[in-house]
Amino acid sequence: MRGLASRTAAVTAAFALCGAALSACGTGGTGTRDEGAARVAESPPKPSASPVPAEERMKAVDAVALVKDDPTVSPRVRADLEPCFKDTYPVDVTYGNLTGGSSDDVVVNVMTCGDAIGVGSYVYRPDGKKYQNVFKAEEPPVYGEIDRGDLVITQQLYDKGDPVAFPSSEEVVTYRWQGNRFVETDRLHNDYSSAVNGPDAEAAPEEN
Repeated sequence: MRGLASRTAAVTAAFALCGAALSACGTGGTGTRDEGAARVAESPPKPSASPVPAEERMKAVDAVALVKDDPTVSPRVRADLEPCFKDTYPVDVTYGNLTGGSSDDVVVNVMTCGDAIGVGSYVYRPDGKKYQNVFKAEEPPVYGEIDRGDLVITQQLYDKGDPVAFPSSEEVVTYRWQGNRFVETDRLHNDYSSAVNGPDAEAAPEEN
């Protein structure tokens, strides 16, 4: 009985020691417990609710019809906008808030079928149940994008003798909606190296 009592006392002491050790856990290795109520992990702040539901902001539009029915678009672009195969047209469509309207604006890029060269970039602003063309760039190759609420137009430039695949430089122009129109806010010019993948680049040696 004495041996059993001794073992019981030893186990009780061990649990007491373990409990004391656990009370010091979670203190970042300081060995002391922070005073005060236990902290509860804070939830990240919820994003403010959009005044307009997302499904109402972004409504899919018939971009091809927008371009073809738009009298401000070049007749050449409208005439050349045909399916590349079946019902697939060479257009890229981006939805986003550029002009601060209640619905998303629509950026449409029209390209060629063979080599995907941009021949026209357009921005359509919702106006009731219709869309109004508020921007166009039709000097190819051109491409429009939305970047953090700004409209960015990239246009590749060619020197005399440049092949289509190797332009000499590019202009990157940033526009911001002010009042009732887009205003240029920034312009970058990038010159491409003619030594990299240029028309005079030497052919890579064939592997044996």
